[in-house]
Amino acid sequence: MPMIDVYATAGTFQDKHQLAQDLATLLMGIEEVPNIPMFRQNTAGFVHDLPAGDLSNVNGESNYVRVQVLTNAGALDRDKQLAVVSKFTETIAAAAGDSTLAERTWVLLTEAVPGGWGLGGHANTNEELVAAARAQIAELQAKQPEA
Repeated sequence: MPMIDVYATAGTFQDKHQLAQDLATLLMGIEEVPNIPMFRQNTAGFVHDLPAGDLSNVNGESNYVRVQVLTNAGALDRDKQLAVVSKFTETIAAAAGDSTLAERTWVLLTEAVPGGWGLGGHANTNEELVAAARAQIAELQAKQPEA
């Protein structure tokens, strides 16, 4: 159940909703997450507008974007980590209409600790999430008519 948080100065993005959806969809594809309701409903992007002056590097510049991607432990092997950072940076710059923003986009990859996924009012372990996903996949497959 990945969560994506994007922080940028207000006005950086024209369509924040589309950016959030694009990043969530992109992450599901990179992670190779099954296309089942449990994952589609609980993979989300959040775009946070920061007021002018609420973001700065050491030089006082505020034209940066910070992206934090939270996944379950082990969800991203090295190739997937590289893909997330590359594709997210590209998508952020495109959404801002500023190709130079790629040079000023920070992407942080974070893994949840076991039991760190609160879903449906319960702190889930990776094993519990995998079991729930498998159960939902089996349920969906059982509903499909035989060929």
